[in-house]
Amino acid sequence: MRLSASAIALIWAGAHAFSIGSDGQSVVVEDELDVPGQSPLKFCEADRANDIITIEQVVLSPNPPQAGTTLTIEASGYVKETIEDGAYVQLQVKYGYIKLLDTKADLCEQIKNVDLECPIEKGKISIVKDIELPNEIPPGKYTVQADVFTEAGDHITCLTATVFFGRKSVPFLDL
Repeated sequence: MRLSASAIALIWAGAHAFSIGSDGQSVVVEDELDVPGQSPLKFCEADRANDIITIEQVVLSPNPPQAGTTLTIEASGYVKETIEDGAYVQLQVKYGYIKLLDTKADLCEQIKNVDLECPIEKGKISIVKDIELPNEIPPGKYTVQADVFTEAGDHITCLTATVFFGRKSVPFLDL
């Protein structure tokens, strides 16, 4: 499964971490790292005063994301200073304890996937994007972290999310 760095890096967002209980229901846990809105995303750290982006809200639908559906991401925030070419995302994706991806991606190249281009000008920003999630996502726990920097190394934002994909039921195989 290929995860899009742009989807993670540009969702200036996240909120309400969740875990799947034995009954398959989401349990919402709120704390100071939650991003306002409705998503499994959290900020990486509590002190975000020097971040170049202030995330106001992120809403994922469906929340939590589900294999075989269209995931709609709506995010809004404020860019405190223009983000130029050379900005990058340090992206890490884990499946359980297994590291699937640990890479540095060009932010300006990736944001084209959400219909934005560099430079990202100072001011209010909103993103709405639909992403088709494949049916074939293996069940399990996925953890994603995207730490975003300018070319000079100034911190733009850092987000993390944990998502549990369950096993899909196949009616004729259920006995």
